[in-house]
Amino acid sequence: MPESKTVPVVVVDDHPLFRRGLVELVNDSDFFNIAADFDNGLDFFNALSSLSVELLLLDLHMPNISGLEILKKIKLLREDIKVVIITASEDQAELFDAITAGANGYLLKDSNPDQILKKLISVINGDIAIDSEGINMLARHISTHHEVTTDVVTTHSLLELTERERQTLKLITQGMSNKLIARELGISDGTVKVYVKNLLRKLNLGSRLELAAWANSNATVFLE
Repeated sequence: MPESKTVPVVVVDDHPLFRRGLVELVNDSDFFNIAADFDNGLDFFNALSSLSVELLLLDLHMPNISGLEILKKIKLLREDIKVVIITASEDQAELFDAITAGANGYLLKDSNPDQILKKLISVINGDIAIDSEGINMLARHISTHHEVTTDVVTTHSLLELTERERQTLKLITQGMSNKLIARELGISDGTVKVYVKNLLRKLNLGSRLELAAWANSNATVFLE
């Protein structure tokens, strides 16, 4: 969970009913408080210098400036701000573009409200907020549109994985955070981070989400 102080959150979403509901959901939490909400990205950027914000909740499809454009710009201006996309889009390419642009999470608007809060808390604790369906979407996109060096991985790198690293990889594909993996395996968060780092190095992948996506695409290789 986050530290005792509440985390300031900004919501940018042009749908008034959903934005109001998200603001109420976040404000009712013991861990967050809404610093501001906007119905467009231009007003958000105009106010940014005067805002205290650690977490930005961002719609993807908005007029004038899209959520993806806002994400790319905010990552250049303020690396300290964590950004979670909350959208109705289940488009694999949009998910991939958001993650590669630096999004700290990608959640669907029809997600359970309690699950949204749990995922947002996991982001503050250093994890990436994406559910199992999102991981599967990413996996399908990568396997279809991006080269995956399966032969190299299956013949060499997989042989280097320890049993604990295989267990960690399997739990990552289930959408578990480091904390949940640590609890499941009876080890510390720090040890899980070491396992994840080792997996990325051994499988020559660049991020935790790429790791999960590759694992889903090649599950029969190592999860049997």
